[in-house]
Amino acid sequence: MEAEGDRFTMAADDTSIDADFDEFQDACDVSPVPEGMTFEKSMEEAQLAINYFFNNQFEEAIELMRPFANSSLYHSIGYSVFVYLEALLTFEHQAVVRAVEQLKKCIAVCNRFRRKNTITESFGKMVKKVNYEQYTDVEAHAELCYAECLLLRSMLSFMEDETLSSLIKAGFKIRSCYGSYKECQNILINRDWQNCATKPHFEGGVRMGIGAFNLMISLLPSRIIKLLEFIGFSGNKELGLQDLEKGYRMGGLRKILCVMTLLGYNSIVLQVLSHGEGDLAICEDILDNFLKMHPDGVWFLFFKGRLEFMKANIDECIGWYTRAWKSQEKWPQFHHMCFWELTWVHCMRTQWKEALVYATHLLEGSRWSRTIYSYQKAVLLYMMRGELSVSDRMVTDNLMKELPNYKQRIAGKSLPMEKFVIKKSERYFSQNQTLVLPVLELMYLWNLFKVLGKQFTLAENVFKLIEKAESELTNFKVRKYHADNTALVLLLKGACLRQMNSPLQALECLENAISMLKDIQEDHYIVPYAIVELALIEWEQNNREKAIAALEDAKKNYTGYSLESRLHFRIHTALTAFKSYEAEHTKL
Repeated sequence: MEAEGDRFTMAADDTSIDADFDEFQDACDVSPVPEGMTFEKSMEEAQLAINYFFNNQFEEAIELMRPFANSSLYHSIGYSVFVYLEALLTFEHQAVVRAVEQLKKCIAVCNRFRRKNTITESFGKMVKKVNYEQYTDVEAHAELCYAECLLLRSMLSFMEDETLSSLIKAGFKIRSCYGSYKECQNILINRDWQNCATKPHFEGGVRMGIGAFNLMISLLPSRIIKLLEFIGFSGNKELGLQDLEKGYRMGGLRKILCVMTLLGYNSIVLQVLSHGEGDLAICEDILDNFLKMHPDGVWFLFFKGRLEFMKANIDECIGWYTRAWKSQEKWPQFHHMCFWELTWVHCMRTQWKEALVYATHLLEGSRWSRTIYSYQKAVLLYMMRGELSVSDRMVTDNLMKELPNYKQRIAGKSLPMEKFVIKKSERYFSQNQTLVLPVLELMYLWNLFKVLGKQFTLAENVFKLIEKAESELTNFKVRKYHADNTALVLLLKGACLRQMNSPLQALECLENAISMLKDIQEDHYIVPYAIVELALIEWEQNNREKAIAALEDAKKNYTGYSLESRLHFRIHTALTAFKSYEAEHTKL
């Protein structure tokens, strides 16, 4: 591991901050490990539980971990992960409380097995290097499980409480987690692991944790990254991806965590928060391997559907998503993930009636955001307004009227997309129950237009809708928002033309949208979004300096508009990619 020392080094070598969690050790009862439950056996059972879980045998996985969750290291972390997933998927307060309590117990179990330093040793750590050879196998793994607990616990802080103090505490917990992962990194690099059968399990966990932190931080806008670097964080996307891929290739208990992170990052995060594509090739490789092992596993069926969606293979993705939600009944929350995707898949085909079926399922069954789901169903009904009955139109009005009542606050803040659709529902009534292309607007904001460029028929159908709306703008009776509505149509038209490989026409539309800046009343997001769209066209046309200048303009000169953070993520990823390209080609 000597050669990899520099590769693994990230920020200053601080150790984990335990103070916030010391209370858990005293507050929670930790049972003695039962006779016969060896460390090696606990890892074997953890692997078996993973296999159960990804074969949709959720109860079997949980019940295998539950009996020793207060005594055995790997049973405790395994059970905590399953309880955490339930909280994340259901979004129910009681499930969140249960997860928090279980993670407290798990931290107490980890602390029992972690290496105990004497006062002399603790003081010595401040003035000389730690002798990591003194760590036993169990102590090393306890440190890793502890880091994983801290990560899960800090994520739950955002769901558990809405106050600013909770948000600040969550930040400190994440820093503590980061420090603990770096301590694990030091153990991996400096301890002698020769002939140690548990090394792949440990190394996979370190690579997953450090890799995920690198990816997460590299995605953040530059002004946030500068602040994080000041308090000891740093992020490198390439190193993060390398670590995660090595964790996937090498095996071990945490292989599956590396796999899920890679799939989520490449097929969802990058698709929503960047202009480019994720690494679909590695997604293909992972899914080919794991669907052989778990042919009915809901997670892999879902991601296979997502992969085909990103390739614009619409029939195939509908088939995979349908298989995914029909593959199990135990956790209906998995159904909701598929229903969300199927809603948008049918929207890509302008099949509003089919999309409405899944949007209705979401509104009736999911607890994630009733505000967004209400708006989504309302605008799908609106797109079919020519064939709606009087009662259907009343349903649309009622959904628009009631959706603000369900607004949520997470970490003390409203969800940006909820605030956006509430404003749109208000506009609906101020414009005499009319909106302009509301479903296409949502598709654009979820970054789904990039799929249009991969299948001309999809783009052509969407373009016809935009042209029809453009011709109808003169019929709008409320003139106050004429500029807003016109600029929106121009933005959507320009974005669609870019995907149809008509750059000159696209630029004309986008420039016209930008020129309406002073006349827009409410939809101030349109201009910076149009500037970014224009920058992407300039880059594709080899106008490199113009592209970078436009992105810098959108980043520095516009603020206070809807969904600003979302656009800043996209600006950051584009600028990073463009400047990296320029630097490489300047060297050549």
